[in-house]
Amino acid sequence: MSKIFKFGGASVKSTEEIINLKNIVLTNEIGLSVIVVSAIDKTTNKLEEVYKYFKSGDQKSALQKTRICIDTHYKIIEGLSLENNNQFKKHFNSLTDELLNFIGANKKIDKEQCYSKIVSYGELWSTSIISYYLNAEGINNQWLDARKVIKTTGSFVEGKVNWQASSKQIKNSCSNDIISVTQGFIASNSNNEVTTLGREGSDFSAAIFAWCLDSQEVLIWKDVDGLLNADPKWFKQTEVLSSISFKEAVELSYLGASVIHPNTIKPLQNKNINLRIKSFLNPSLSGTLISEIGDNDGQIPSFIYKPNQILISISTKDYSYVFEEHISEIFGIFSSHGFKVHLMQNSALSFSVCGIINSHELSNLINVLQENYKVRFNEKVDLITVRHYNNTKLPDFLTSKEVILSQKTRNTLRFVLKDD
Repeated sequence: MSKIFKFGGASVKSTEEIINLKNIVLTNEIGLSVIVVSAIDKTTNKLEEVYKYFKSGDQKSALQKTRICIDTHYKIIEGLSLENNNQFKKHFNSLTDELLNFIGANKKIDKEQCYSKIVSYGELWSTSIISYYLNAEGINNQWLDARKVIKTTGSFVEGKVNWQASSKQIKNSCSNDIISVTQGFIASNSNNEVTTLGREGSDFSAAIFAWCLDSQEVLIWKDVDGLLNADPKWFKQTEVLSSISFKEAVELSYLGASVIHPNTIKPLQNKNINLRIKSFLNPSLSGTLISEIGDNDGQIPSFIYKPNQILISISTKDYSYVFEEHISEIFGIFSSHGFKVHLMQNSALSFSVCGIINSHELSNLINVLQENYKVRFNEKVDLITVRHYNNTKLPDFLTSKEVILSQKTRNTLRFVLKDD
């Protein structure tokens, strides 16, 4: 039975981290069939900047930003002593030339298609470096282009997986006799045009490979000791959840826990493939096991904090009830403006939602809603969720804020807060 490794951008951000990746692979290579790797730390953000310049017609700035990004990779290449590997140089340079030529040509194609094309090179570069480095260190592997094996339909930027086509391609391309090093996040459609699986979609890529190969386990290597009950960026005291069920993981992901991509769990649960989150900084730690077993669900409360949200309250103009047809229309408007809902609550005359939207789209959204509804909204509110709250108190940095909306269910407590 095979296992899948997935390494995020922080775990490959420097020469030292990639050497650490090699040591982890050496220790765990029995049964390892696929290594899925994200772009090197912050590369996708930098390529999104390239895309913005490209979209605006500023080719000069787009090319300049691209070359800076490439130079960052060359520093790692030199640190791994790959600069004199002619096969690697030919492979890597062909990728960089592809991107530079695409930007220079400034082809007039679909904006989403351009976005996916440009940002895909982060993963292509990182996996090229890692594949050739592992081969140089005696870890036999093949570089596998995920664009050729993960097939999607629909949107260029959040493609829907064609499971049948992907399964056929992946099974034909992967072997138990050699490790495949491949990319997270990227795929292609039936026309072989580059697509992406949505931001932070590399975990999902690992789950896709596991599902297609009937793997035994997926191991996601992070810069934390496992799945924590709170984000250490906001909370001083955190605990590792040693084991939780698939169901609990889905709930936490839906509520906004950022460690697991929302789409990752379903294909693993469907085939009962265990998911383990481990630390690449402390690989000897057991991390967090996510499986069918939920005996430990609820033992430790989890805190999910999402700042800079928008709270929108919508009511009818004639004091009629807010019925299903209203909510259906409202969600259609949300979808067309890219508003992502994290919480919703309704009464007879009002429907309130808390979520996020690109700042430049907010005024457009409000204007469209106001055509048929009364609308009030608060910007820069905070959403705090406490899962399995028991008698848990809110952290001190939140107690000074005003509660403007609250929800309570059997297992979950949620507040929308604003500065008092």
